[in-house]
Amino acid sequence: MDILYEVYIFLLAVFVGFEVISKVPVVLHTPLMSGTNAIHGIVMLGGMLVLAEAHEPLSVWLSFAAVVLGAANLFGGFVVTDRMLEMFKAKKSSGKK
Repeated sequence: MDILYEVYIFLLAVFVGFEVISKVPVVLHTPLMSGTNAIHGIVMLGGMLVLAEAHEPLSVWLSFAAVVLGAANLFGGFVVTDRMLEMFKAKKSSGKK
């Protein structure tokens, strides 16, 4: 019965996350992603802790999926932040006049 609660909480988190993100204006997506990298790191750490304590196969697979998706989100956020910061760097001038 515990596994049903875990699946239920997982599905609720997916729906709540989708609803929250869908309400964010498009202009704020990049700054929001760069600002939440620390939260994604905490989510990934929590997923690793749950994975370490998982004993049932379904719990192991769900925890593993949470860690993989959290890692992809975390590292993707760093890539987007790096691209965003590249836009603000001064352009290198060529030696030609």
